[in-house]
Amino acid sequence: MKVVVFDIGGVLVDWHPHLAWVDDLGSDEAAHAFIERTGFKAKNARGDNGERFADMAKELADPEDQNLFASYVERYTLTVQNAVNGTWDILDRLKANGTPVHAITNWSAETWPEGLKVHPRLGEVFGTLVVSGQEGVMKPDPRIFRLLCERAAVQPQNCVFIDDGLHNVEGARAVGMDAIHFVGAEALETELSERGIL
Repeated sequence: MKVVVFDIGGVLVDWHPHLAWVDDLGSDEAAHAFIERTGFKAKNARGDNGERFADMAKELADPEDQNLFASYVERYTLTVQNAVNGTWDILDRLKANGTPVHAITNWSAETWPEGLKVHPRLGEVFGTLVVSGQEGVMKPDPRIFRLLCERAAVQPQNCVFIDDGLHNVEGARAVGMDAIHFVGAEALETELSERGIL
C-alpha cells in the first residue's frame, strides 16, 4: 500500500514570518526590511535545525533588533493563522479511504508548540510526524526521510512525498520515494488521482 507523506508549511499551513513584527514596526514594508536586515531566512533555517532564536538574536549588533528577533517565538502564532486552501480536504479524503498519512516538516522545536495552538489537528492527524528542530536534522538531508521510514515502518518506494520546496522533493526522490512538487491543491489532487491514491 502506498503511504502519503506531507510537508506542512506551504502545503497545509500558510506561513508569513513578517507578521510577527508588523504591529511593532508599523507596516509590512518595515517588517520585511527587518527580516532582510537581521538575516532572518538563514537564522530560521538554523532554528529548523535545532538552534534557539534567543541565542541567534545575540548575534545582532542593534539591541532593539535583538529584542525584536528574540520575541519571534512568543509571536509565532501571528505568522501561521491560515490553512492552505484545499489541501486539508485532500488529506481528509486520503484518511477516509484508508491511506496512511505521515508528515516531515522543517520546523523549529520552539515554534512547533506555538503552531499547534493555531492548528491543533497537526498534532493528531498523522500516523508518524517528524519535526526537524526536534531531531536536529532537516530536509533535504536523506537522514530525515530515512528516519520517517524507520518510525513509520515503511519502505521509501512505498511513499509519495509532497512538498512545496523543489529541493526537498529532489531529496525525497534521492532516497527512493515518489515525490510531488506542491503548487496548489487542484494540481495535487490530479497527481494523486493519476497514481490511483485519491
